[in-house]
Amino acid sequence: MELSRNLMIDSVARLEPTAPRQIDAACPVAGAVAVLREYRVGCLLVTRDGRLVGIFTERDLLTRVLAAGLSLDTPVRRVMTPDPVSVGLQEPIRQAIRRMQDGGYRHLPVIDADYRPVGILSAKRVVRYIADHFPHVVYTLPPGPGNTSPAAREGA
Repeated sequence: MELSRNLMIDSVARLEPTAPRQIDAACPVAGAVAVLREYRVGCLLVTRDGRLVGIFTERDLLTRVLAAGLSLDTPVRRVMTPDPVSVGLQEPIRQAIRRMQDGGYRHLPVIDADYRPVGILSAKRVVRYIADHFPHVVYTLPPGPGNTSPAAREGA
């Protein structure tokens, strides 16, 4: 199958990861929330001296800050997910998918050789890539739950 081969050959760069939204590890949670809201994103890459040291997500805000009753003045470094699983631009897409699947992640930081963030890879980008390999199936499915394939052939 062409998709299987392409997943091993095409690099993460082909998925065109979005620009990284990042904050410094010393930033207070309130500042991180402001950036999340401003850019309407669900996660921020946390850096120290320009290098990736963590990721701060909406889930971290809920479970590690609000549920724990911490102040919004708390530094992000105390409530972030440290040393996040990441992927390089030249790694195969298959590796990125495997890491996302194994960890249950919706986002993966994309880093360069010096561990500096260069992007964020979302599950949405991966799904779009896969859908591009099967347009005849994806775009002809009728809307509705449970529709895995058309019951009858459509068209002339």
